[in-house]
Amino acid sequence: MDLITALFSNLWTIFLIVLFFGGSIFVHELGHFLAARRRGVHVDRFSIGFGPKIFSWKGKDGVEYRLSWLPLGGYVSLPQLADMRGIEGETEADLKRLAPISYSTKIIVFGAGATFNLIFAFLLACIIWVAGQPTSSDQATTRIGYIVPTLALADGTEVPSPASVAGLRLGDTVRAIDGRPIADWQELMQTLVTSAGRTADGRRTSTFSIERDGQLQDVVIHPLLSGDEQVRRVGIAPAYELVVYSVEEGSVAAQIGLQPQDRLLTLDGTPVLNVQTYVEYLTAHRARAISIGVRRGDQTLPLTLPAAAGAKDPAELGVALTTDQQMIFPNPIKQFTAHVSMTFRTLGSLINPQSDIGISKLSGPVGIIRVFHLAAQADIRMVLWFTILVNINLAIFNLLPIPVLDGGHMLFATIGRLRGQALPANFIVTTQSVFMVLLFSMILYVSFFDIRRIVRDVTPPPPREETAPATGK
Repeated sequence: MDLITALFSNLWTIFLIVLFFGGSIFVHELGHFLAARRRGVHVDRFSIGFGPKIFSWKGKDGVEYRLSWLPLGGYVSLPQLADMRGIEGETEADLKRLAPISYSTKIIVFGAGATFNLIFAFLLACIIWVAGQPTSSDQATTRIGYIVPTLALADGTEVPSPASVAGLRLGDTVRAIDGRPIADWQELMQTLVTSAGRTADGRRTSTFSIERDGQLQDVVIHPLLSGDEQVRRVGIAPAYELVVYSVEEGSVAAQIGLQPQDRLLTLDGTPVLNVQTYVEYLTAHRARAISIGVRRGDQTLPLTLPAAAGAKDPAELGVALTTDQQMIFPNPIKQFTAHVSMTFRTLGSLINPQSDIGISKLSGPVGIIRVFHLAAQADIRMVLWFTILVNINLAIFNLLPIPVLDGGHMLFATIGRLRGQALPANFIVTTQSVFMVLLFSMILYVSFFDIRRIVRDVTPPPPREETAPATGK
């Protein structure tokens, strides 16, 4: 039964990936196709994917529709607009008999793909607005619930965390970073990672605007590169309430009276704002009884964990913890602007020499498919959320003035317009070919790091070595 369930789950995941990732590519190319037909431009081929075809058919409109082997995008062959024979293959059209295309038509057709992606993203945002988007309390907050004492550098050295050095406290609420307002934890982390502030001596720096005891103040922090991805970190985790999800029958947790839906508030009067605080406190004080403050409904109850139980590992107490889950209904404009802002922040950090974001930190098709896979396993609404981000990224990326991309075609058309004649065909073909090689090389490079991340995530950590206690005579 488990095998059948896993099989159908994987089939459902594959279906969603094909529908939304493949659909995003299809929508982009559909924009070019419909705009070209509307403006009277000859369409030779409509392909999803590059390279040799898997299968194809000729429509009554004379267009060849095909599915190709390399799922790295797609194209609409428009020989009147751009000579892309080295990438899209030869055309059967007699270009000498085709009418010249106006500058406005070129701009409209080349820009239609990105426009359709943006329209598609906005429509999906409207669906989320109505259907809701699931989130957890730890992601919906900017309040600090745990401060990591130390961070590990690339060489394995443990150093005091920037948050502890700067004096951040539990319960502080981050309102802005470097003057940019922060709405939730994901935006906090993304803004920190893509920040590029540095002092005169080259140290990384960020200014956290925090609210503490009702007062706003700025705290200057010097992030460090840490973690598997070696990105900017300061050593903080979000605050959230620990909710009892289940209690194992006959366990220590059951014996002291814990029940599902209880909320753990304090341990010996110390507020518990994060599961790490809970684990560390129980571990550090396991030799004595611990008073646990619990809220059950409208009541606050004191429970006591005996010293004998406290000697156990927290994982062995027989209680499973979770946090609040909620449904939010963000309006489409807010979703749209948040994704656009995130995309431009990432692009800005890529070209800013002061940042620590390089191409290796990006995700290619492999990484995108993996995120779709994870989102599909969680909730289809998370698939919609990620599809919005993909389409906005696809639109903005394609409008960059880089040869091979739509923005590059628009750039060539604009230069030809300004100089009064089109750029030489040989120059355009050579430039397009060079940049296509560079683009595919970048995709392969990024995919290498995507695969490395996947391997790292699915590989279990090595077993920890047990150190024998010291003995003396």
